Amino acid sequence: MTIQPPAPGEPRRPSGPRDPGDAWVVTESGERYWGRFGAAGLLAVDPQRGVLLQHRVGWSHFGGTWGLPGGARHQGEDATDAALREAREEAGVPAGAVRPRFVSVLDLEVWTYTTVVAEVTAPFEPVIADPESLDLGWVGVDEVEDYPLHPGFGAAWPSLREHLQTRPTLIVDVANVVGAVPDGWWRDRAGAADRMLRRLRHLVDAGVDAEALDLWGDVWFPRVIAVVEGEARRAPVPAGLEVVRASQAGDDEIVATAAAAAARGEAVTVITSDRELGARVGAVGAASRGARWLLDRLPGEVSS
Repeated sequence: MTIQPPAPGEPRRPSGPRDPGDAWVVTESGERYWGRFGAAGLLAVDPQRGVLLQHRVGWSHFGGTWGLPGGARHQGEDATDAALREAREEAGVPAGAVRPRFVSVLDLEVWTYTTVVAEVTAPFEPVIADPESLDLGWVGVDEVEDYPLHPGFGAAWPSLREHLQTRPTLIVDVANVVGAVPDGWWRDRAGAADRMLRRLRHLVDAGVDAEALDLWGDVWFPRVIAVVEGEARRAPVPAGLEVVRASQAGDDEIVATAAAAAARGEAVTVITSDRELGARVGAVGAASRGARWLLDRLPGEVSS
């Protein structure tokens, strides 16, 4: 494998400093892949308009085909951050307009391509922001295969499409999870709940590995709903985390929340080590996992 910079006529950015990642990876057999540190692209999904596609300019790799806004990852850059940055640079996708739903990684050992599938949360119109696009547009899910697709995107599309409607939801029995760690939580239930909610907030951003959720792909960003009861209801709510304050018994609130989410077609998992509660949520269509499953995926103490 060798690393080659862009050839003449294949600029990535007409001006400004070039990142070390802007180079071709060339295998011994001569195959070329753009991005020394891999590449990433954004599949933005709008429930009304479909998916955002880019008509690639002729001088680009597989020019003339349709694919995703994306490009080379920068040195040390997270793949999700790279996909969002490239989408902003190439298609004018506003910051905060999409929420990642899941990530799929094509790993060729010498090179990786990460597809970040994200739901549009604030509708926007794409804008050709650099010379790499002939056109940008929203394409209905049923119409994507009518376009001449970039070979990589064309190969990935059937699996991506199959999982566009999957929406995992985690409902956390906060009292049960907090109680699984004997750290003196009983002396300050609200404080213990506050610490747990801040740790749960991390899960919203970091996501959960797909295998742990029995889902296809690599990482999913589930909807996270924390249910608190009693004194724990006084705990502040971290921005970006859904919290339900149970007015009566926490278990009843969890069952009702799980039933409502399952009725909407969400893939619901309740986090609790309470076997009776696990049976109750199972009866309304939700799975359950023990507190340790969650604790193993959370960071330690998170500063406020």
